[in-house]
Amino acid sequence: AVQHAYGWVPPQAMLEIAALLKLAPAQVIDTTSFYEEYWLKPKGKHVVAVCRSIACEVCGHESITQAIKNKLGIDVGETTPDGLFTLIELECLGSCDTAPVALLDETLHERLTPQGVLQAIDDLRSGKAAAHH
Repeated sequence: AVQHAYGWVPPQAMLEIAALLKLAPAQVIDTTSFYEEYWLKPKGKHVVAVCRSIACEVCGHESITQAIKNKLGIDVGETTPDGLFTLIELECLGSCDTAPVALLDETLHERLTPQGVLQAIDDLRSGKAAAHH
């Protein structure tokens, strides 16, 4: 609920969650730091998540990630200084037959090329509805 409301789980919220649930703060911190689904720092307005499963690896996910890193000037796990984009990699997005894939916000982009993902990022930046690239 905290992450849904704020987009991440701030340290103060972890202390309050621990008190509410009568847990040690370390238990809450252990849980939030273990699972990839929890954000421990603010994320960008748009999250770009590149799949790095074996199928996406074989189909060139590294070129997709590198194109994004070059365009945004950030590394995996970082957010652009303007707060617009956060780049992450995930283990599997469940679309191995259309690899390589990436999730841009809530939209799955299949059979990606570096050019296609850069166009999708430009579409997000300009506010256009994201088309599959």
